[in-house]
Amino acid sequence: MKVKYLDLQKQFDDEALWTDLKKQFQSCMFVMGNEVRQFESAFAELCQTRFALGVNSGTDAIFLALKALDIGQDDEVLTVSNSFIATAGAIVATGAKPVFVDAVPDYNMNPELIEGAITPRTRAIMPVHLTGNPADMPRIMDIAKAHGLYVVEDAAQAVAATIHGQPVGSFGDVGCFSLHPLKNLNVCGDGGVLTTNSKDLHQKIERLRNHGLKNRDEIAFFGYNSRLDTIQAVVALHNLKNLHQVTEKRIGNAKKYDSLLSEMNHNVVIPPRRTDVRQVFHTYIVQVKEREKLIEHLDTNGVETKIHYPIPIHLQEPCREIGLKSGGLPETEKQGERILSLPIHQFLTPEQIEYVAESIKRFYA
Repeated sequence: MKVKYLDLQKQFDDEALWTDLKKQFQSCMFVMGNEVRQFESAFAELCQTRFALGVNSGTDAIFLALKALDIGQDDEVLTVSNSFIATAGAIVATGAKPVFVDAVPDYNMNPELIEGAITPRTRAIMPVHLTGNPADMPRIMDIAKAHGLYVVEDAAQAVAATIHGQPVGSFGDVGCFSLHPLKNLNVCGDGGVLTTNSKDLHQKIERLRNHGLKNRDEIAFFGYNSRLDTIQAVVALHNLKNLHQVTEKRIGNAKKYDSLLSEMNHNVVIPPRRTDVRQVFHTYIVQVKEREKLIEHLDTNGVETKIHYPIPIHLQEPCREIGLKSGGLPETEKQGERILSLPIHQFLTPEQIEYVAESIKRFYA
C-alpha cells in the first residue's frame, strides 16, 4: 500500500475552485481586490478578533507584527527552538535577538522557564502553537502582563485551534498565520494572515504591508510590499469553506493513530493530549526509537514520513553567536533526536492509517 505524506493534487482537484480562479483572471483585480477584504473579514470572524490582514507569507506576518510593535535593534524576543527557522528568522530580520525557551513534552514552550529567560532587553514573548497544538496561552499572558511584555502568537500551524473554545490568534497582541500550501488552510503559493484586536496595530500593519501608504500618493512612513495577492485570497476563501471538515478529519485521524499506537509506548511515544484544547494536527508527531531505520522500513513499505524539525534552531550555524550550545535546551534536543511526523492529511483512509500503524509494529516486532 502507498501512503503519501500529503496529497496536494487531490486538494486542488476542484472544479468550483477553477471556476472561481477563472472569474478572478477575467476581472484582472490582481492586487488588493475585493476578495482580499472578504477573506480578511471571514478570517477575523473565525479567530474571533476585530481585525485580520492578509500578507504575502507567514514569515512576513511575524516580521510585520514585530515591526508594528517597534521591536528591533538590541531588543530580545522569547521563543522556542523546535519551530521552523522562519520563527527566529523573522525576529532576526527586525534586528532583534531570539532568546530560546525549552519545550515541554507536548513540544510547546515551557511556561515555567519563561521568567528565568526575561532580561531588561526582553520586549515580547512569541509562543509557537507547534503541530496545531496551542501553547499554554493563559499562563503566558499572565507572565507577559506581569512583566509588561507584548505577546505575538506564531500560529502558523494552528488555524482553528482553540483553548477552552477561544481561538489561537486572539490571545496575544497579534496572531500570525501561514497559508503555505502544506497548511490546513492553504493557498497555491505563499500567503499569511495577521489577527489583532487593536485598531492602532491594525492600521499600522495595514500601512506597513503596503509601502507605508496613507493614500495613493502619500506615505506615513517607509513600509514594505507584503500584500496578499487577490488570486491567493480567492483560493483561501474557497478552502475556508472546507476548513471545518478538513480539521475534523485530521482530528479523527489523530485519534485513530493514538489508539493504534498507544500500546507501543516503549518504542513510540505519543505526546500528552490536553482536554482543554482543540488540537488541529497540522502534523502528527511522535517520538520513536531507531528513527532512521524505522524511516527506511516505512519507506520500503510505501509509507512516506517527514521530520519537523531534525536540527533545532539554536544549533543551526547562524545561531552560534547567540551563545547557546548543545545541551542548552535539553528537552528540545532530546525530542529532536526522536521526533517523526506520520501522514495525517484529510484524504487518508482508515485502512491507510491501520497500515501505517501495523508497519510500525512489524518493525519493532
